[in-house]
Amino acid sequence: KMLSGFLTPTSGTAVVCGHDVVADPMAVKEQIGYLPEGAPLYPDMTPRQLLRFAGDIRGLGAKRNARIDEVVERVELQAVLEQRIETLSKGFKRRVGLALAILHDPDVLILDEPTDGLDPNQKHQVRELIRSMAAGKVIVLSTHILEEVESVCTRANIIARGKLCFDGSPESLRSRSRFHNAVSLSLKTATANGAGDALAKLDGVDEVKIEGEADGLSNYTLFPKGSNSILREVSDYVYGQGWEVEHLHVDPGRLDDVFRDITEGKAPATAGR
Repeated sequence: KMLSGFLTPTSGTAVVCGHDVVADPMAVKEQIGYLPEGAPLYPDMTPRQLLRFAGDIRGLGAKRNARIDEVVERVELQAVLEQRIETLSKGFKRRVGLALAILHDPDVLILDEPTDGLDPNQKHQVRELIRSMAAGKVIVLSTHILEEVESVCTRANIIARGKLCFDGSPESLRSRSRFHNAVSLSLKTATANGAGDALAKLDGVDEVKIEGEADGLSNYTLFPKGSNSILREVSDYVYGQGWEVEHLHVDPGRLDDVFRDITEGKAPATAGR
Protein backbone atom coordinates (compact mmCIF):
# COMPACT_ATOMS: atom_id res chain seq x y z
CA LYS A 1 0.00 0.00 0.00
CA MET A 2 2.91 2.36 0.64
CA LEU A 3 4.53 1.51 -2.71
CA SER A 4 1.29 2.13 -4.58
CA GLY A 5 0.49 5.37 -2.75
CA PHE A 6 -2.44 4.29 -0.58
CA LEU A 7 -0.47 4.89 2.61
CA THR A 8 2.23 7.47 3.33
CA PRO A 9 5.31 5.98 5.02
CA THR A 10 5.96 7.26 8.55
CA SER A 11 9.69 6.58 8.16
CA GLY A 12 12.18 5.02 5.79
CA THR A 13 12.50 5.35 2.03
CA ALA A 14 10.98 3.53 -0.93
CA VAL A 15 12.01 4.15 -4.53
CA VAL A 16 10.25 2.74 -7.60
CA CYS A 17 12.02 3.00 -10.97
CA GLY A 18 14.10 5.89 -9.60
CA HIS A 19 11.14 7.80 -8.13
CA ASP A 20 10.65 8.35 -4.40
CA VAL A 21 7.14 7.34 -3.28
CA VAL A 22 6.80 10.47 -1.09
CA ALA A 23 8.64 13.09 -3.16
CA ASP A 24 7.28 12.01 -6.56
CA PRO A 25 4.13 9.89 -6.03
CA MET A 26 2.53 10.54 -9.43
CA ALA A 27 5.61 9.33 -11.30
CA VAL A 28 5.56 6.20 -9.14
CA LYS A 29 1.90 5.56 -9.96
CA GLU A 30 2.65 5.84 -13.67
CA GLN A 31 5.12 2.97 -13.32
CA ILE A 32 2.91 0.68 -11.22
CA GLY A 33 0.01 -1.63 -11.98
CA TYR A 34 -1.75 -2.69 -8.80
CA LEU A 35 -4.19 -5.52 -8.18
CA PRO A 36 -5.36 -5.40 -4.55
CA GLU A 37 -6.99 -8.38 -2.90
CA GLY A 38 -10.72 -8.27 -3.68
CA ALA A 39 -10.12 -5.49 -6.23
CA PRO A 40 -12.92 -2.90 -5.91
CA LEU A 41 -14.75 -2.33 -9.19
CA TYR A 42 -17.67 -0.10 -10.22
CA PRO A 43 -20.55 -2.63 -10.15
CA ASP A 44 -22.86 -0.69 -12.51
CA MET A 45 -20.24 -0.49 -15.29
CA THR A 46 -19.40 -3.16 -17.84
CA PRO A 47 -15.78 -4.31 -18.13
CA ARG A 48 -15.48 -2.40 -21.42
CA GLN A 49 -16.77 0.82 -19.85
CA LEU A 50 -14.46 0.45 -16.87
CA LEU A 51 -11.42 -0.20 -19.04
CA ARG A 52 -12.22 2.83 -21.22
CA PHE A 53 -12.57 4.95 -18.09
CA ALA A 54 -9.26 3.69 -16.71
CA GLY A 55 -7.57 4.18 -20.08
CA ASP A 56 -8.67 7.83 -20.15
CA ILE A 57 -7.40 8.37 -16.59
CA ARG A 58 -4.08 6.79 -17.56
CA GLY A 59 -3.82 9.11 -20.55
CA LEU A 60 -3.60 6.38 -23.17
CA GLY A 61 -5.19 8.62 -25.78
CA ALA A 62 -5.39 7.11 -29.27
CA LYS A 63 -3.82 3.86 -28.00
CA ARG A 64 -6.66 3.23 -25.56
CA ASN A 65 -8.93 0.99 -27.61
CA ALA A 66 -6.12 -1.09 -29.09
CA ARG A 67 -4.67 -1.60 -25.62
CA ILE A 68 -8.08 -2.61 -24.26
CA ASP A 69 -8.45 -5.20 -27.02
CA GLU A 70 -5.02 -6.60 -26.16
CA VAL A 71 -5.59 -6.98 -22.41
CA VAL A 72 -9.12 -8.36 -22.94
CA GLU A 73 -7.63 -11.11 -25.08
CA ARG A 74 -4.81 -11.81 -22.62
CA VAL A 75 -7.12 -12.28 -19.64
CA GLU A 76 -9.97 -13.77 -21.72
CA LEU A 77 -12.77 -11.32 -20.93
CA GLN A 78 -14.44 -11.40 -24.35
CA ALA A 79 -17.51 -13.31 -23.16
CA VAL A 80 -18.46 -10.78 -20.45
CA LEU A 81 -17.31 -7.46 -21.90
CA GLU A 82 -20.84 -6.04 -22.10
CA GLN A 83 -22.21 -7.46 -18.84
CA ARG A 84 -22.59 -5.32 -15.73
CA ILE A 85 -19.74 -6.10 -13.37
CA GLU A 86 -22.11 -6.77 -10.46
CA THR A 87 -23.44 -9.81 -12.40
CA LEU A 88 -20.01 -11.39 -12.93
CA SER A 89 -18.60 -14.34 -11.02
CA LYS A 90 -15.78 -13.78 -8.55
CA GLY A 91 -13.34 -15.27 -11.05
CA PHE A 92 -14.34 -12.88 -13.84
CA LYS A 93 -14.21 -9.91 -11.45
CA ARG A 94 -10.67 -10.94 -10.59
CA ARG A 95 -9.79 -10.98 -14.27
CA VAL A 96 -11.27 -7.50 -14.75
CA GLY A 97 -9.05 -6.29 -11.90
CA LEU A 98 -6.01 -7.87 -13.54
CA ALA A 99 -6.90 -6.25 -16.86
CA LEU A 100 -7.01 -2.85 -15.13
CA ALA A 101 -3.61 -3.49 -13.54
CA ILE A 102 -1.86 -4.24 -16.85
CA LEU A 103 -3.83 -1.84 -19.08
CA HIS A 104 -1.09 0.83 -19.22
CA ASP A 105 1.69 -1.78 -19.63
CA PRO A 106 3.50 -0.80 -16.39
CA ASP A 107 7.10 -1.66 -15.60
CA VAL A 108 6.12 -2.82 -12.09
CA LEU A 109 3.17 -5.01 -11.18
CA ILE A 110 2.03 -5.48 -7.59
CA LEU A 111 -0.41 -8.37 -7.35
CA ASP A 112 -2.10 -9.29 -4.08
CA GLU A 113 -3.46 -12.87 -4.17
CA PRO A 114 -3.94 -12.70 -7.99
CA THR A 115 -5.57 -16.13 -8.30
CA ASP A 116 -7.97 -15.73 -5.38
CA GLY A 117 -11.37 -17.16 -6.30
CA LEU A 118 -10.28 -18.67 -9.61
CA ASP A 119 -10.88 -22.26 -10.65
CA PRO A 120 -7.86 -24.48 -11.52
CA ASN A 121 -8.03 -23.63 -15.23
CA GLN A 122 -8.22 -19.91 -14.55
CA LYS A 123 -5.34 -20.14 -12.05
CA HIS A 124 -3.23 -21.82 -14.71
CA GLN A 125 -4.08 -19.06 -17.20
CA VAL A 126 -3.17 -16.27 -14.77
CA ARG A 127 0.10 -17.96 -13.84
CA GLU A 128 0.96 -18.38 -17.51
CA LEU A 129 0.19 -14.69 -18.03
CA ILE A 130 2.47 -13.72 -15.14
CA ARG A 131 5.27 -15.87 -16.54
CA SER A 132 4.83 -14.39 -20.00
CA MET A 133 5.20 -10.85 -18.64
CA ALA A 134 8.02 -11.57 -16.21
CA ALA A 135 10.92 -11.04 -18.64
CA GLY A 136 10.19 -7.34 -19.08
CA LYS A 137 8.71 -6.38 -15.72
CA VAL A 138 9.24 -6.45 -11.99
CA ILE A 139 6.31 -8.44 -10.60
CA VAL A 140 5.74 -8.42 -6.85
CA LEU A 141 3.35 -11.17 -5.85
CA SER A 142 1.86 -11.29 -2.35
CA THR A 143 0.35 -14.66 -1.55
CA HIS A 144 -0.25 -17.25 1.15
CA ILE A 145 -0.56 -19.97 -1.49
CA LEU A 146 2.87 -21.58 -1.47
CA GLU A 147 2.01 -23.53 -4.62
CA GLU A 148 1.96 -20.13 -6.34
CA VAL A 149 5.48 -19.35 -5.13
CA GLU A 150 6.78 -22.62 -6.58
CA SER A 151 4.88 -22.10 -9.81
CA VAL A 152 5.82 -18.56 -10.84
CA CYS A 153 8.37 -16.95 -8.52
CA THR A 154 12.12 -16.63 -9.02
CA ARG A 155 12.68 -15.00 -5.64
CA ALA A 156 10.86 -15.44 -2.34
CA ASN A 157 10.60 -13.20 0.71
CA ILE A 158 9.03 -14.24 4.01
CA ILE A 159 7.95 -11.44 6.31
CA ALA A 160 6.78 -12.20 9.86
CA ARG A 161 5.97 -9.74 12.64
CA GLY A 162 7.24 -6.88 10.48
CA LYS A 163 10.66 -8.41 9.87
CA LEU A 164 12.20 -9.85 6.71
CA CYS A 165 12.97 -13.44 7.69
CA PHE A 166 14.03 -14.89 4.35
CA ASP A 167 15.16 -13.59 0.97
CA GLY A 168 16.25 -16.06 -1.68
CA SER A 169 15.12 -18.42 -4.40
CA PRO A 170 12.24 -20.87 -3.85
CA GLU A 171 14.81 -23.64 -4.37
CA SER A 172 17.02 -22.35 -1.54
CA LEU A 173 13.93 -22.00 0.65
CA ARG A 174 12.88 -25.58 -0.10
CA SER A 175 16.40 -26.82 0.67
CA ARG A 176 15.90 -25.71 4.28
CA SER A 177 13.05 -28.16 4.68
CA ARG A 178 13.63 -31.15 6.92
CA PHE A 179 12.26 -33.21 4.04
CA HIS A 180 14.80 -31.92 1.48
CA ASN A 181 16.37 -35.03 -0.11
CA ALA A 182 14.42 -37.32 2.24
CA VAL A 183 13.58 -40.67 0.67
CA SER A 184 10.09 -42.18 0.85
CA LEU A 185 10.28 -45.95 0.56
CA SER A 186 7.66 -48.70 0.38
CA LEU A 187 8.79 -52.33 0.58
CA LYS A 188 6.87 -55.57 0.44
CA THR A 189 6.81 -56.56 4.10
CA ALA A 190 7.32 -60.28 3.41
CA THR A 191 10.68 -59.64 1.74
CA ALA A 192 12.02 -56.92 4.02
CA ASN A 193 12.07 -58.13 7.60
CA GLY A 194 13.99 -55.74 9.86
CA ALA A 195 14.45 -53.19 7.08
CA GLY A 196 13.93 -50.16 9.34
CA ASP A 197 16.81 -51.01 11.68
CA ALA A 198 19.09 -51.90 8.79
CA LEU A 199 18.36 -48.68 6.88
CA ALA A 200 19.04 -46.58 9.99
CA LYS A 201 22.64 -47.85 10.01
CA LEU A 202 23.48 -46.47 6.54
CA ASP A 203 26.19 -43.81 6.65
CA GLY A 204 24.16 -41.04 5.06
CA VAL A 205 20.93 -41.66 6.97
CA ASP A 206 20.21 -39.50 9.99
CA GLU A 207 16.83 -40.94 10.95
CA VAL A 208 14.33 -43.52 9.73
CA LYS A 209 10.66 -42.82 10.40
CA ILE A 210 8.46 -45.88 10.20
CA GLU A 211 5.21 -44.81 8.54
CA GLY A 212 3.40 -48.08 9.26
CA GLU A 213 2.16 -51.06 7.27
CA ALA A 214 -0.76 -51.31 4.84
CA ASP A 215 -1.73 -53.76 2.10
CA GLY A 216 1.35 -55.88 2.69
CA LEU A 217 3.72 -52.92 2.38
CA SER A 218 6.07 -51.42 4.96
CA ASN A 219 6.49 -47.66 4.55
CA TYR A 220 9.45 -45.56 5.65
CA THR A 221 10.77 -42.03 5.40
CA LEU A 222 14.57 -41.76 5.51
CA PHE A 223 16.01 -38.38 6.51
CA PRO A 224 19.57 -37.61 5.33
CA LYS A 225 22.38 -36.10 7.33
CA GLY A 226 22.87 -32.44 6.42
CA SER A 227 20.28 -32.56 3.60
CA ASN A 228 22.72 -34.52 1.44
CA SER A 229 21.45 -36.81 -1.30
CA ILE A 230 21.10 -40.41 -0.11
CA LEU A 231 19.21 -41.78 -3.10
CA ARG A 232 22.06 -43.83 -4.57
CA GLU A 233 23.15 -45.20 -1.19
CA VAL A 234 19.61 -46.23 -0.26
CA SER A 235 18.78 -47.62 -3.70
CA ASP A 236 21.97 -49.68 -3.94
CA TYR A 237 21.44 -51.11 -0.45
CA VAL A 238 17.74 -51.92 -0.89
CA TYR A 239 18.17 -53.69 -4.21
CA GLY A 240 21.31 -55.39 -2.95
CA GLN A 241 19.27 -56.93 -0.13
CA GLY A 242 16.78 -58.31 -2.63
CA TRP A 243 13.87 -56.46 -1.05
CA GLU A 244 10.88 -55.93 -3.32
CA VAL A 245 10.37 -52.20 -3.84
CA GLU A 246 6.90 -50.84 -4.46
CA HIS A 247 7.78 -47.15 -4.26
CA LEU A 248 10.94 -45.06 -3.93
CA HIS A 249 10.73 -41.28 -4.10
CA VAL A 250 13.01 -38.35 -3.27
CA ASP A 251 11.31 -35.37 -1.62
CA PRO A 252 12.56 -31.98 -2.97
CA GLY A 253 11.51 -30.27 0.25
CA ARG A 254 8.27 -28.74 1.45
CA LEU A 255 7.73 -24.99 1.45
CA ASP A 256 4.89 -25.13 3.97
CA ASP A 257 7.21 -26.99 6.33
CA VAL A 258 9.92 -24.30 6.09
CA PHE A 259 7.42 -21.43 6.19
CA ARG A 260 5.95 -22.75 9.42
CA ASP A 261 9.38 -23.19 11.02
CA ILE A 262 10.57 -19.70 10.04
CA THR A 263 7.42 -17.81 11.00
CA GLU A 264 7.05 -19.69 14.28
CA GLY A 265 10.70 -19.11 15.16
CA LYS A 266 11.71 -22.79 14.99
CA ALA A 267 14.33 -22.11 12.30
CA PRO A 268 16.93 -19.31 12.17
CA ALA A 269 15.57 -16.28 10.35
CA THR A 270 18.09 -15.28 7.70
CA ALA A 271 17.73 -12.64 5.03
CA GLY A 272 19.76 -12.12 1.90
CA ARG A 273 19.82 -8.83 0.08
